[in-house]
Amino acid sequence: MAANGGTKAIVAALAANLTIAVLKFVAFILTASSSMLAEAIHSLADSGNQLLLLIGGKRAGKAASPEHPFGYGRERYIYAFIVSIVLFSVGGLFALFEAWNKLQDPHGIEGDFWWVPLAVLIGAIAAESFSFRTAIIESNRIRGKQGWVSFVRTAKQPELPVILLEDFGALLGLLFALIGVGMTLITGNGVWDAAGTGMIGLLLVAIAVVLAIETKSLLLGESATRDDVVRISEAIEAGGHNRIIHLKTLHLGPEELLVAAKISVGAAETGRDIAASIDAAESRIRSAVPIARVIYLEPDLHRDDVQGAGRASAEARPQDLQS
Repeated sequence: MAANGGTKAIVAALAANLTIAVLKFVAFILTASSSMLAEAIHSLADSGNQLLLLIGGKRAGKAASPEHPFGYGRERYIYAFIVSIVLFSVGGLFALFEAWNKLQDPHGIEGDFWWVPLAVLIGAIAAESFSFRTAIIESNRIRGKQGWVSFVRTAKQPELPVILLEDFGALLGLLFALIGVGMTLITGNGVWDAAGTGMIGLLLVAIAVVLAIETKSLLLGESATRDDVVRISEAIEAGGHNRIIHLKTLHLGPEELLVAAKISVGAAETGRDIAASIDAAESRIRSAVPIARVIYLEPDLHRDDVQGAGRASAEARPQDLQS
């Protein structure tokens, strides 16, 4: 469901951005507004980013191979990281470069179509609001009681945080462009247009940095959420025969979790008993956390059990000697 929700949000954002990009380019051609050019490139970069996310989602579904025995789930993280690079370079740096050029020659809005940028920006705000609303609805399905900042920082599905930040940035960018164009029309001073373009560039760079930091963490490998770790721990110990000596988890992809644990077994248990105990624990883990697809449980003796067995053996020796 999370993957389907992410795809729905991506498609909605892609449709909105492609339409908006065309309209912004038309507005730039008619008026030579740097804010409109920066916004057009921004929408074009966002459209490319959404295509990258769709490609990443498709490639992540490939079956595991001998070269990649844990599958390709992390492809989604890789493409999300590429998105942050595209947003930084194509979107942010281009807007800052365009703002610098406009400051060198701060001309006003040219031509008789002065109203076109305003109409395009207002229409773009409406379209981006629809895309943003879709992303919020789909995110709420998995966000639970988390705040938005916490959701962006801890979400294992990279698509929804990326779309949320892109749409939020797009709306703020449109607001900056609207202020820049509006003030340029009112005052006739192109510095306002350049300032709006510069604000768009700084905004995109900031969002790109946040995305890069979060997706880098996913690429390095993040553990399961606290709630999932608690569920896994309770599932292992629910049988009453096992205790966790240590437990490690790792996301192989947004919907695929690796669980590795060393668990205690009874010193007198047979191999058949240990195997049955491990199988039962694995079944309980999968029931508690369905995304736990790869599970490795290593049986061992708990230190207290070993010490207890040693004490019992030491106490038994004098009696053996007496007999």
